[in-house]
Amino acid sequence: MSRESYQQLLDELREHVVEMGDLVVERLEAALTALRTVDREMAQSVIDSDDEINELYLALEADCIDLFALQQPVATDLRFVAASFKIITDLERIADLATNLAAYAQSADRRLAPEVDVDTIGREATEMVERSIDAYRREDVEECRAIAADDDALDALCQRASETVARDLIEREADGDDGWAVEQLLDDVSRLLLTVRDLERVGDHAVNIAARTLYMVETDSELIY
Repeated sequence: MSRESYQQLLDELREHVVEMGDLVVERLEAALTALRTVDREMAQSVIDSDDEINELYLALEADCIDLFALQQPVATDLRFVAASFKIITDLERIADLATNLAAYAQSADRRLAPEVDVDTIGREATEMVERSIDAYRREDVEECRAIAADDDALDALCQRASETVARDLIEREADGDDGWAVEQLLDDVSRLLLTVRDLERVGDHAVNIAARTLYMVETDSELIY
């Protein structure tokens, strides 16, 4: 295979990874909308679409393996293909987290800790994913470092949200006067805490994508460890 043909395959891989990233962001945004509006039909649509993401992941995994096998890649190409493989794994996991969020939306109840701003946390996490995909596309190492730095702010938002949920639970009198059964209260606490945790994990995967991009471009592992 000529170098020109091989380069075309590498370019196509980059394009397909970016397309997968855009699709995952779309699913994540839909899950967050379903949470905000308690739209159970939209939530089910996100859950049902998970198979599509999984199939796309497997197809791109096969492409990466083929690129390793077709021609012994030089160091730069090797890092690019390896980074792309790692990145699609993170994207697949973000899609799984979007499915989790959609599942929470199907039984959402925002009477508990209504001051917890899931929308803001979700927007921050989604923006980090979008930025990480764009940094991979453009090989923007400064943006990779900025994404990693911004993860601290997302972590702080999630920490405050979790503390708010705990405080609300302590202050609430689960004595039945407001119609809340203890079991229902605990279910709602669990669901809201899981929502916050999963959004924090979305941010972590965005940082992983940035870390792999940075290593791909500069052989710099500072964000990986």
